[in-house]
Amino acid sequence: MSETILVTGAAGFVGSHLLTLLDRTLGSSTLIAWRRPANAGDSPSSPPRLAPGDNRVHWSEVDLLDARAVARAITHTQPTQVYHCAGAASVGDSWSNTYATLRTNVLGTQHLLAALSDHAPDARTLIPGSALVYKPSASAIDEADPLGPVSPYGLSKLAQELVGLAAARQDGMAVLVSRSFTHVGPGQALSFAASSFAHQIARIEAGQIPPILSVGNLESRRDLTDVRDMVHAYQLLMADGASATPYNVCTGTAYRTGEILDGLLSCASVAVTVRQDSSRMRPSDCPLLLGNPTRIKRDVGWQPNIPLADTLSNLLDYWRARIARGHRFLTR
Repeated sequence: MSETILVTGAAGFVGSHLLTLLDRTLGSSTLIAWRRPANAGDSPSSPPRLAPGDNRVHWSEVDLLDARAVARAITHTQPTQVYHCAGAASVGDSWSNTYATLRTNVLGTQHLLAALSDHAPDARTLIPGSALVYKPSASAIDEADPLGPVSPYGLSKLAQELVGLAAARQDGMAVLVSRSFTHVGPGQALSFAASSFAHQIARIEAGQIPPILSVGNLESRRDLTDVRDMVHAYQLLMADGASATPYNVCTGTAYRTGEILDGLLSCASVAVTVRQDSSRMRPSDCPLLLGNPTRIKRDVGWQPNIPLADTLSNLLDYWRARIARGHRFLTR
């Protein structure tokens, strides 16, 4: 059966990769892509997004904070599947922009789900959440472990998840919820460590900056998934995941941030000096964020397939290509 599939935040990091996957795999389905209105603007440090061919992707500018605009757009399009990828995504920025982070992630989600309940109640909706809803742990986290976010971003994602679970349990909507661990890949914003490292290396190679790479905390350990594996997990959850059931999306393996840096430096064509920068330290940075992927593997058969070395190589090549075409972005 042909589906009408809506992707919110479709111009963003995850949304653009998801659109690429859906465009490649879903045949005659109609793809609707929402992005923020142009006057909302992107952060000057955000890289250009990867985009699929627009031959069958229908783009619209919709402000999720405008409840009436969201309701009109849902009434007009009548989606049967919704991937809600829009939202504030930066943990670091959430400390200085707490209000905007909460408003975007919670109120925007509430507006979307209310519009779907009223105008497309049979739509199946996926809300990509975050592993930062969990209480910090010294071991692998599964879905039954305690919740306890330690950043404004984590708090916003927990509230977003609860809004989605309430829609499923109280209103009978089909709402899928992920608790996604760290994901990386081409197109990620510079506020994320791996992308920042790769961008700096590419600029050093191009002779744009001295051969000094600024870093923050290199000791934290993160469970890393390639963004292209991540969006494949979302597609499988949309098809076969259980409503109102949180799913960890993770690999079960954690890497030191220093290992990520070493992997990128091994691909560099020039010698680089690493220098720690106190401004890149977060107010709260969990030493370990490691997930247990048993539930998603069991329920939908998802497995990550892209080796970390390939992810890092692709990320560095992405920035080399952007810089070669004359694009420059502010570092953070």
